[in-house]
Amino acid sequence: WPLQGHINCMLHLTAALLDAGFRVTFLHTEHNLSRLARAALPPGLRLLSVPDGLPDDHPRSVRSLKELTESMFTTGSAAYRALLLSLRSDSDAPPLTCVIADGIMPFAVDIAEELGVPALAFRTASACSYLAYLSVPTLVELGEVPFPADDPVRGVPGMEGFLRRRDLPRGVGRSEDGAFDPMLLAIAEGIAHAGKARALILNTAASMEGPALARIAPHMRDLFAIGPLHAEHDAAASLWSEDDSCMAWLDGHGDRSVVYVSLGSLAVISHEQFTEFLAGLVATGYAFLWVLRPDMVKTTGSVLREAVKEAGSKARVVEWAPQRGVLRHRAVGCFLTHGGWNSTLEAAAEGVPMVCWPFFADQQINSRFVGAVWRTGLDMKDLCNRAIVQGKVREAMESGELRGRAHAMAQQLKLDVAVGGSSSSDLERLVGFIRELRSSIVISSKYASVTSLFLHHH
Repeated sequence: WPLQGHINCMLHLTAALLDAGFRVTFLHTEHNLSRLARAALPPGLRLLSVPDGLPDDHPRSVRSLKELTESMFTTGSAAYRALLLSLRSDSDAPPLTCVIADGIMPFAVDIAEELGVPALAFRTASACSYLAYLSVPTLVELGEVPFPADDPVRGVPGMEGFLRRRDLPRGVGRSEDGAFDPMLLAIAEGIAHAGKARALILNTAASMEGPALARIAPHMRDLFAIGPLHAEHDAAASLWSEDDSCMAWLDGHGDRSVVYVSLGSLAVISHEQFTEFLAGLVATGYAFLWVLRPDMVKTTGSVLREAVKEAGSKARVVEWAPQRGVLRHRAVGCFLTHGGWNSTLEAAAEGVPMVCWPFFADQQINSRFVGAVWRTGLDMKDLCNRAIVQGKVREAMESGELRGRAHAMAQQLKLDVAVGGSSSSDLERLVGFIRELRSSIVISSKYASVTSLFLHHH
């Protein structure tokens, strides 16, 4: 799926498959492939692309996701079918063993299977959010619509004790009370469709999300929990140019003395919200590194620069940061994040406490798990004023309990991805699963070929 968060996760999977000895083709949209020319991609990875059906000057922003979706499901799917047919008929290339398709694109699974190519689904979000999406028919029946309210939710099995309506996945706009966002309904339908794939792959660990995995498994033909993939199979491909100079800036600060702030690749905030965030961060007294994309705040760049300049030498702003390196840096004491799954996993793997301000989709439920289940951070959803920002950030920077639990989770995840760990064992099982698919196909090539469908954009 053509979004930065999906690109990150999918590239880590390609690195794991390449390490296992497979040949891998990584499928982008043409728009994204042109933006990723500078990426540090794994050696041996073949790149192909299809059009997403939108003009070059289309913003492809969070507020045009409906247009992107409609175009991908029409123009994109037709181009994908044509490409898959040409790959199957290419006698000079190794035969296709399987397709691994982003779990948000059911057409990619269906078309592959129609053409005789086994298809697996890879969902790049958390297991807890996946289970919430699977539960959408029950939520609709119960009238438990995503809404900023504290009413308990009964419609997601296993989460009755802590999930609230404000924690359910949401669209970009606010849902009206009593109405369910059509976009969320479409996503939920597509996610449930993964049950028709040969298997579902999730970038998570049983130690983090065992109960949710157990409830998802009966709906799937097979299930693999192989994360966090970046911890053992790192790869990088950013749609923005990373500002590495912020690493030297971090070097000049003491241990756990800097707040890292990034709301991801899609979130947009108002000028008023920007002002409250900035005032709250300044009031903490801590230095902060803030990722502010050019398209993130609804105001002019000069206004932003002047506002940050007034914050003084403790503020450092970049358009995009090498996030995994930042989170590993000794100077970072907490992470103010949107709670996207990649960011959540990256902070968890480094033992960095989080303050979550989710924007939409799965981020809502991820932040609830951070605050109420794992208790490795604080959930600040639906709140944005300087006093709350100041209080939550200070607590995350100074709480020994939060830091201790975050550190314990990081240690457990290291065990999960190490040889013999649950995620490592499931990855081995996945490799074996793909090799069995290969053995069921008459091939003359020495190597298996895995086509991984990661259709991306920003």
